[in-house]
Amino acid sequence: MPKTGRSTGRLDTQSWMTAKGTRAVIAALTEAGGQPRFVGGCVRDSIVGRAVRDIDIATPLPPDQVMAALEKAGIKAVPTGFAHGTITAVHDGEPFEITTLRRDIETDGRHARVAYTDDWMADAERRDLTMNAIFLAPDGTLYDPFGGAEDLRAGLVRFVGEPAARIEEDVLRLLRFFRFQAWYGTQAPDPKALAACRKLAPKLPGLSAERVWNETRRLLLAPNAASVFALMEDQDILAHFLPEAREFTRLNALAGLEIDNIEPQPVRRMASVIDVDETGARAVTKRLKFSNTERERLAGLIREEPSFAPGPGASARRQLYRLGPELFRDLALLGQARRLADAKASRKLPPDMADFVAALAEATSWKPRKLPVGGEDAKGLGITPGPPVGAALVNVEQWWIEGDFKATRKQALDKLKSLVEED
Repeated sequence: MPKTGRSTGRLDTQSWMTAKGTRAVIAALTEAGGQPRFVGGCVRDSIVGRAVRDIDIATPLPPDQVMAALEKAGIKAVPTGFAHGTITAVHDGEPFEITTLRRDIETDGRHARVAYTDDWMADAERRDLTMNAIFLAPDGTLYDPFGGAEDLRAGLVRFVGEPAARIEEDVLRLLRFFRFQAWYGTQAPDPKALAACRKLAPKLPGLSAERVWNETRRLLLAPNAASVFALMEDQDILAHFLPEAREFTRLNALAGLEIDNIEPQPVRRMASVIDVDETGARAVTKRLKFSNTERERLAGLIREEPSFAPGPGASARRQLYRLGPELFRDLALLGQARRLADAKASRKLPPDMADFVAALAEATSWKPRKLPVGGEDAKGLGITPGPPVGAALVNVEQWWIEGDFKATRKQALDKLKSLVEED
């Protein structure tokens, strides 16, 4: 029989718990004797009244039995981390991550060798933070052996057991502590945790770059990221994985500008907090192994931002045509964040928001423009194929841009003809 652990209270039934997909997955696991319980972000966020995005489930069933139970119920089962005990159930396009209870056999600071177990307490003891060791049964019963719910409500981020021991098991937990501090911490950081993080920070370079960037990406998205980055600088943590991060006031200003329909974006926030040129930005992306898309986006932001000044109306539209609305909007946000940070540093009045608001409005209303003439038109007028056609079109395009994209196809053809006549 699975070792169930001791009940420590109840949580009111949440809407996501009774949703069709959730009920189907829970029913499939229960029928197979899997005694499923919710764990992780869905439990944390429900306790503090935040919106739930992802649903994670723990079960004593080993992965092959989880797969069989889901397939029997007609639910798609994807072995996303089969070797580590994780299966993703997909119901009507909604994913549910299901992980078998585990206990550590051996750890080396980077990877753990685990064995499956039916002991809920053993699984809870191997987790990093008290708020991540809370299990929620489908009927609302809470199993919280380390007081994680109380810590959550108090805004206290605390390790399970001895902080140094938890970090030694997996050094990435050092960064996870700061990430959770940024998302859930409202109290001063736990002194014992900070001491352990300071002591073990030199081990951070031994982690895989992909894991470090994945954790940093999540930290950057937190509403309280700027103050936690400043805390990491104060505790000599950044020096070991991101010494380029120094612009904490600017990151904070950017977070304040990301309102309404502007969703926080990790590469944009990274561009706001690091103090580098384009070469330095590319060095960061290489060290942390950004994707190709992320690498080019960060390099483009760092390269373009110092000279970006869209101005009103036609000036903004010219920049939008060259950069595209996404890069244009990011540069407008970064530029305004820099002005706000500079004003705060020099104790001056905040900069005017009118130009910034107008630039965002231009980006929102922008519709892609296409030059109304092309290569076939140029060749039809007798322009030699090859470089001469390209040169002619560049000339017409510049004329068209300077006219605020208003020229009709006939007017553009007339311009092209005039170039032929001039030649």
